Amino acid sequence: MDPLNRPNADLPGLGRKRCARILTLTLLTVVWSGCSGTNSNTGSTFVVGTDAPMASVASFSVQIESVALTDGDGNTVSLVKGTPTVDFARYNGLQTLLDMNPVSGGTYTGVSITLGTGSGGTTAPILGYLNTSMTPPMITTEVATLTSPTVNLKLDKPLVVATGGGPVGLRMDFDLQKSIAVDSNGNITGMVTPRFDVRAVANTDSGGYIDEFVAAVVTPPAGTESFMVQGPHGQQFTINTTAQTEWDGGASLSALTTSSIVMVSGQLDRADSTLDADEVAILSQNGFYASGLVTYVTPPGAPSNFFDLYVRGLLPADTAVQLGNIAQVDLTGSETYSIYWMHNSFAHFAPSLFSQNGLLAGQDVAVGGPASGAANASAVTVNRVTLRHWGYIGTIVAGSQNAGTGAFQMQVNGFAGVVIPETVTVYMGRKTDFRYGFGAFNDLTDGANVRVVGLLMKSPMAGQAVLLARHVDGLNFTDFN
Repeated sequence: MDPLNRPNADLPGLGRKRCARILTLTLLTVVWSGCSGTNSNTGSTFVVGTDAPMASVASFSVQIESVALTDGDGNTVSLVKGTPTVDFARYNGLQTLLDMNPVSGGTYTGVSITLGTGSGGTTAPILGYLNTSMTPPMITTEVATLTSPTVNLKLDKPLVVATGGGPVGLRMDFDLQKSIAVDSNGNITGMVTPRFDVRAVANTDSGGYIDEFVAAVVTPPAGTESFMVQGPHGQQFTINTTAQTEWDGGASLSALTTSSIVMVSGQLDRADSTLDADEVAILSQNGFYASGLVTYVTPPGAPSNFFDLYVRGLLPADTAVQLGNIAQVDLTGSETYSIYWMHNSFAHFAPSLFSQNGLLAGQDVAVGGPASGAANASAVTVNRVTLRHWGYIGTIVAGSQNAGTGAFQMQVNGFAGVVIPETVTVYMGRKTDFRYGFGAFNDLTDGANVRVVGLLMKSPMAGQAVLLARHVDGLNFTDFN
């Protein structure tokens, strides 16, 4: 059952070419010195991933074989433990923690990045995109071919790992627009030649902030405000909380168990290899979670009986629910609904903005429940539904900007534009920032290409879709650094 065959998914307003705009994936690798648990000759590293995909690319999943720094003598240090598989289209305008490892101190002048091709025991890269040649448009998934899986780059300036120093790092932009081949008609061919832009960054950059990290609790707090988690690639990390940490949906530190799956935001600690959380949500108390884009909701305009979810995130991986596929989530009305990172002037509307009656096609959500409830991908049962931020790409409707209300309208394009039927009103609050070529409200010009990272909700007054903006990004530029 493909939700894009359903009535409220077959809609106009789609970005017209599959190759219309592919932006960048950023892996920010920060090398950290003086961390506890390492000797005086090493520092800790963490790898942060984010992206800004082409509007019609639903997923680009590839195995990271290695990310290695090289010094002037040809010595290398690895920044990624194991071989994690990352979906480059999952994090749209947000950063997530991929790995954290110790490396030897030194001066590094180059980086080598190797991706899995599907040969030699590696996992083949998978490209999923919205096929606009079909009526109605549908998601097409195919194995991609990497023409040059290893990329060797010279750093713009040496990266010095000094014992006792602060964190330093690399910004690695994976440029999908230059990497994914298209034919003369703009159709994706399946050939991918990885292109990266790598630059050194300072420890004061915003790249050290983790927007969302989903992990399973392995050691609940025992007389402390810290707990241990295991990430989706098997790594274990310590999460620190304080009295200032915000807990979403009525959750608390004392509620954590070894069956909890959490989503955490925060800053990597300068003193040791831990994450200082400023926000935590419990996505599941029963050991199973899935996340992704809502593609269909029924019945429209009433408390929903079920919705369809295009799955982008998953723990554990051994249920009937599969990454890149559609899962049907059944609803009974007894689920707990919450909103993650609701830092907006509309926060007091949160209980009425998201509930069983507030589900919309196009929302990014996480669902949690028992693994036994995910034994059938066509009838998944859950007890928690969490609304999350995601990046929506589109164009500004001419004349819609209103500085007095801090709002404008946008036509959403691409994959999300297929399932969002109407023009969306974007509201900005005191926490909203402007990035990537936008510096203020006056930069929002008629017809400008824009990405709004925020929460898609149903207006409590008119019932229409509104977007509460966390970031407003300009897309009429070529450099995300």
